[in-house]
Amino acid sequence: MRRRTTIAISLALTASAALSGCTGSPTTGPSGSATTTAAGPADPAGAASTPVSSAALGQRLLTEADLGQGYTRKPERESRRDDVTVIGCPALEQLGGDAAAGGSLDFPNKAKTAFTYNGSAGSEVSEELYSDTPDKLADGTKKIFDAMTGCPVYQVVIGSRPVKVTTQKLTAPALGEQAWSQLLSFTAGGQESVVKQTAVRTGSVLVVVAGSPGLVDAQVERALGKASSSR
Repeated sequence: MRRRTTIAISLALTASAALSGCTGSPTTGPSGSATTTAAGPADPAGAASTPVSSAALGQRLLTEADLGQGYTRKPERESRRDDVTVIGCPALEQLGGDAAAGGSLDFPNKAKTAFTYNGSAGSEVSEELYSDTPDKLADGTKKIFDAMTGCPVYQVVIGSRPVKVTTQKLTAPALGEQAWSQLLSFTAGGQESVVKQTAVRTGSVLVVVAGSPGLVDAQVERALGKASSSR
């Protein structure tokens, strides 16, 4: 249970790092009213429900060749932190907001990658793939998204650095069997970073794309297509 809050911690760590070096805010996402989770078209009959191994998920991640010109893969870095605390969001705290485990959801099989666009620290997009049984993916993802968007404003303290987080639930894209989307603003030291996060489940695979809103919108369907093409 405690590890499920790492989706918020991972985003906060990423945003905190970006804030340390940014000179302005990236372009924000849609400004429409928040909505509940939207479900897209159902998968074709017979879609696999058996979990996919981490090694196989790694082969389904986007690459620079998939994304197109201007994207550069970021080197992997250790994101685990033991000094992160969530304040002002009881739902996240109940899930273990002080755990600060390393930036992934609590599913057994996973793979992740991240890219910058045109070399800008303020223009980044990350992709995470997870696999478990469809029911576990659906329940676990809904729980964490509901917890995060259920707190319009809360604070994440990373070491001694406080980061204000505001959340807005967005209309999810009509993709996969279930989809969730949210916009998060991270403010620290007078600077702001805006991150969009969209998650789409198809069968036993969950695709999570996060980063600059325009890049997320441009790449989420491509990520889903590659992640679900090798069943």
